[in-house]
Amino acid sequence: MENPTDQNTAATHDSRYGTQPGYMVGFGNDFETEALKGALPQGRNSPQRVEYGLYAEQLSGSPFTAPHATLERSWLYRIRPSVKHLGRLQKVNHPYWMTAPNKIPDVVSLGQYRWDPTPFPEDQNLTFIDGIRTMTTAGDVGLQMGMAAHVYLANTDMEDEYFYSADGELLVVPQIGRLKIATEFGVIDLEPLEICILPRGMVFKVSLPDGQARGFICENYGAKFTLPNRGPIGANCLANPRDFKTPVAQFEDIERPCHVTIKWCGEFHRTTIDHSPLDVVAWHGNYAPYKYDLRHFAPLGAISFDHPDPSIFTVLTAPTAEEGTANIDFVIFPPRWLPQEDTFRPPWYHKNIMSELMGNIYGQYDAKPHGFVPGGISLHNCMLPHGPDHEAFEQASHNSWDPVKLKDTMSFMFETRFPQQLTEFAGKEAPLQDDYVDCWSGLERKFDGTAGLK
Repeated sequence: MENPTDQNTAATHDSRYGTQPGYMVGFGNDFETEALKGALPQGRNSPQRVEYGLYAEQLSGSPFTAPHATLERSWLYRIRPSVKHLGRLQKVNHPYWMTAPNKIPDVVSLGQYRWDPTPFPEDQNLTFIDGIRTMTTAGDVGLQMGMAAHVYLANTDMEDEYFYSADGELLVVPQIGRLKIATEFGVIDLEPLEICILPRGMVFKVSLPDGQARGFICENYGAKFTLPNRGPIGANCLANPRDFKTPVAQFEDIERPCHVTIKWCGEFHRTTIDHSPLDVVAWHGNYAPYKYDLRHFAPLGAISFDHPDPSIFTVLTAPTAEEGTANIDFVIFPPRWLPQEDTFRPPWYHKNIMSELMGNIYGQYDAKPHGFVPGGISLHNCMLPHGPDHEAFEQASHNSWDPVKLKDTMSFMFETRFPQQLTEFAGKEAPLQDDYVDCWSGLERKFDGTAGLK
């Protein structure tokens, strides 16, 4: 697998310097942007008449009376109000996209699981939405808690096809191929090693600059993703707010038949309209899509001995009412230096109250030198023991204490407080590695009760 940073992508500029045209920077900011000069009202949200004959409309991502710190909404100024973006709805089926609760009686979710990359279809046209395959679900969408973990396979553009989810926000993690995501708020160009958030209720469509794409999605039913509290770390490092980018206004003025699909309470509904719903000419607010480059994550770690819990690599967290217990944590394992002395440097063996689904974007994960390949997935559910395989243990137990840099690697974890239930696809169709548990078979008894007396 080639390093995604070496691919010939649209982001060929040196992303370490300068600003990126077409985006506004900052996390959770109040933005304002207009595609036509003077389209954005000043000093009021809903004037009697909006310039250019536009309609004013609010999109609320939180209850009206939410605390100020969590209050999210945006004002949109569009060619038609969104009530015109829906006609008569008909139920449609997306059989591979499952929603919690979704417990399958003859599929065992308790175990140590790992899958090879899901292969691309040979003779099937799949849009981004058609190609979503759910691996696990957790919690309950009706109670607005929990999540689902998906892979996506796409080889066909969404031409005049649009989608939004009323069930939750979507965290998109590309692994192969770029995505061009046209939203009501503007256009996001996304490549491997970047992620984006598509908020609940926001309309979008996806095209494929490279012809096909594969990646991962975390569907968050609960509170929106936000930055984790840094505590004694202070104001800097990890994912810095300035590195998050929100698109500027860009609209479609299309008058032809278009189709909108809505996901609501785990069901899908489709309608046909005579225009594009991506008709927002100007907008302002703090409820909007955004992207983030994982290469900008500034990792922290021990500089003497031992190493912190993996929470030190949290990019985004979706909190619950119980402080410190996340609905979802999105954690990455990026390139970094390992300088610890007299320390077992890979992740240690452990059981966790949280449930961990991991994915490999590219490279080699240090705790699993073989088997966990780019595009692959592993799952270790609540209180299931896991840790380095035999090869990683032996190597790390005898390595020099010299500083070592982990290079050419990027894995991630969707971690949730809820048990993750396997879908029928994950249990019966996805390329499961039946021999995964054998990676620990070489771990042998080393105990010598007399060693301490010699």
